[in-house]
Amino acid sequence: MPTSRIEPTKFSSAFSIGVLAATVLAATVLAATGLALIGWALPAAHADEERRSQGSLSTGFRFTESTGEQLFANVCQGCHMTDGGGAAGAANYPSLAKDANLEAGGYPVYVVVRGQRAMPPVGAMMSDDQVAAVVNYVRTHFGNQYQDNVTAEDVKRVRP
Repeated sequence: MPTSRIEPTKFSSAFSIGVLAATVLAATVLAATGLALIGWALPAAHADEERRSQGSLSTGFRFTESTGEQLFANVCQGCHMTDGGGAAGAANYPSLAKDANLEAGGYPVYVVVRGQRAMPPVGAMMSDDQVAAVVNYVRTHFGNQYQDNVTAEDVKRVRP
């Protein structure tokens, strides 16, 4: 009884064609999945761009937010958290909640304008009015009730 036998060269070619077909199929599936993910991500990216164009995020070397709340949300809360409670991890970000150090308005003005330890001098990218606004916001929120407002003049005196 004769047995059929595939010659080694034909087997090698058949095997190579099978591997090539599987590779093309896998690449097609990955490409389709990637396109689907990109299509899914585009609306989110568009929403981010639209939000930026509406002025919710600053660009360049100056902050554009004008209220203390906006400045805190876009500049400070990344480290000090949304509730002003601070954080610990890769670094220690002090809590601003119920903070007795904020009682004298000059202290937070100095820290914002000149920086201190790990905190950069973010006030260098703010106007005097913006520094006063964010300092007054922090001093009247997060359990702080310091009602004596700092002014742009107070900030100007602290600048180098």
